[in-house]
Amino acid sequence: MLLRCDRGYTREQLAELADISDKFLYEIETGKKGFSATTLLNISKALEVSLDYIMTGKGSRKYDEEIVATLEKFKPNTLEMIDRLLKTVYEIFKDGR
Repeated sequence: MLLRCDRGYTREQLAELADISDKFLYEIETGKKGFSATTLLNISKALEVSLDYIMTGKGSRKYDEEIVATLEKFKPNTLEMIDRLLKTVYEIFKDGR
């Protein structure tokens, strides 16, 4: 549920993306029902995280590796400026603007 909320999805929105009912998603989130590997895969795709991230809270989000690969292309002396730029962009967009 925390990951769903972190991504800004309602239960209904995530259930639709994962191709399950919102009632079933509620039962999964509250531990009342188990689910198949296919359902877990659909939820992970909808949330754009790896399966191990859902299961353990560790692992990668879908874009982590791509972002790191892009950052590695910059020269070390420009990384501080990029860091400041990203923090500024985050502040602008953090409230969903």
